[in-house]
Amino acid sequence: MATKSKTQTPLLHLSAPFIGLLAFLAATLLFSWLFQDILLPFILGAIIAYLLDPFVEKLDRVNKIKRPVAVLFILGGFLLVFGLLLAILLPLLFQEAAQFMDDLPKLIDKLMNLATPWIEWTQQKLGISNQKDLEDVIAQNWQNALKVSGSVGETLTNIGQGLVGIVTVPIFTVIITYFMLNEWPKMAKWTADMIPRPYQDNARKLASDINTKLSGFIRGQLSVAFMLGIGYAVSLALAGLNYGIFIGFMSGLLGIIPMVGSTIGLIVSVAVAFVQEGTISYVGLIAAIYFTGQLIEGNVLTPKIVGDSVGLHPLWVFFALLAGASLMGIIGMLIAVPVAAIISVLLSFTIEQYKQSAYYQGHE
Repeated sequence: MATKSKTQTPLLHLSAPFIGLLAFLAATLLFSWLFQDILLPFILGAIIAYLLDPFVEKLDRVNKIKRPVAVLFILGGFLLVFGLLLAILLPLLFQEAAQFMDDLPKLIDKLMNLATPWIEWTQQKLGISNQKDLEDVIAQNWQNALKVSGSVGETLTNIGQGLVGIVTVPIFTVIITYFMLNEWPKMAKWTADMIPRPYQDNARKLASDINTKLSGFIRGQLSVAFMLGIGYAVSLALAGLNYGIFIGFMSGLLGIIPMVGSTIGLIVSVAVAFVQEGTISYVGLIAAIYFTGQLIEGNVLTPKIVGDSVGLHPLWVFFALLAGASLMGIIGMLIAVPVAAIISVLLSFTIEQYKQSAYYQGHE
């Protein structure tokens, strides 16, 4: 009598948690798109609650403090620190940002004047004789760049004025954050109870992987970006670079996308340093600040805070941010990285289950 070979779990059965979670993610994105005009305080509240929940859990569990009291303590401390940072940094950043946008046309003109001898030398080496056409093309491109820079400046100014004029968003964000932090365990339990019992194990694994990816990247990368922003701002200010605080802090803020913030900051800082001093030694000093920051980030901050196993690829993050901004503006950018992290976990889970399936391994 022939023995029946051990059958493997079908791929479809193993992928059911993935399909359900993917459907939930699609429904969430559709809901976000439909109600994007009113979602800003809810999304900000959810992000802050997610970041602060581990501290509330620790205070609740270790010190036996009731959760509402722990939430008030942690949220109050966060708001106090955040308010102090805003009070210190915002005036400096706003002042330097406004000055930078006003001086940008002059900076570009100075760069053109400084670059003219190098352009002529390049023309001579390459044997380009029609200098007039080349200068016209360069001048036209710079004029277009100035127009774009002006429009970007106006856009940033309008956004800043709009954010200052909105009083309700910060208030609603704080209220929503409190209720989310207070109800977090109940929401997690309700979500777990909604998962079909046959898929509990796979669902728990997915939830654990998603939480690890989200916490590792969002909490870790935000911490790294903030540290780099402060480090760059202080270093550039001490080096005497014009607009150093603004450029350095924006470099760190854009550091949520690995390498992008430092690269943009390096280019802008070197250009400003070249216009400001015009010496190779000073330009080298400014460049050394960014190279040192990258060494510290790559060898100390990112491995210790983010971890190599939970980071998201920079291209994936960049694509997610562009896609989110294109679809839903600032709301899309806020949810882009969490959605990208969830999708990466779902894809990894599906590939893993596919390779364990009978179809992949060639069994009947």
